[in-house]
Amino acid sequence: MKHGLSQRKLTFDTLDDAVRDAESLRACGYDQAGKWDLAQVCGHLVDWMRFPLDGFPKQPLPIRLMLFAIRATIGRREIRKVLAARAMKDGNPTLPDTVYAPGGDEAEAVDRFHQTVARFQSHAGPLHPSPVFGDLDYDTVRQLQLIHCAHHLGFLIPRVSPAADVPPQ
Repeated sequence: MKHGLSQRKLTFDTLDDAVRDAESLRACGYDQAGKWDLAQVCGHLVDWMRFPLDGFPKQPLPIRLMLFAIRATIGRREIRKVLAARAMKDGNPTLPDTVYAPGGDEAEAVDRFHQTVARFQSHAGPLHPSPVFGDLDYDTVRQLQLIHCAHHLGFLIPRVSPAADVPPQ
């Protein structure tokens, strides 16, 4: 992580745009404004994109009770705030199983991200309810995925080649 780098403020219109951004970061290189590298980001995004399709991991009883309380009280208000702002707060807790060790195979991770996006986009069946937000329609889940992708990919800053900084003569 380089000090002084700021997160990019990204907005993706489509999940294909998110894939293109990940592919570009892989091809051109990047600096980290956060804690995760590209393989970690892609692995995390893949997991959270799969959960509505395949089911969310079962949590221990105390966590399930906490998630139920959130869903029953502030869940809908929180999702409306995220969708209205088109942004997620930094530092929100996540499932530890969706946090990968640094230094993974970036090419493989970006490829899995691409494949998972294609699977998500072609999904026509029911979706599993969110443990925090409850039942959501496909478009709402897609919007959350776009926001989630922009949040995490925004911490990876594309490198600009030195030649690009030199004005033509």
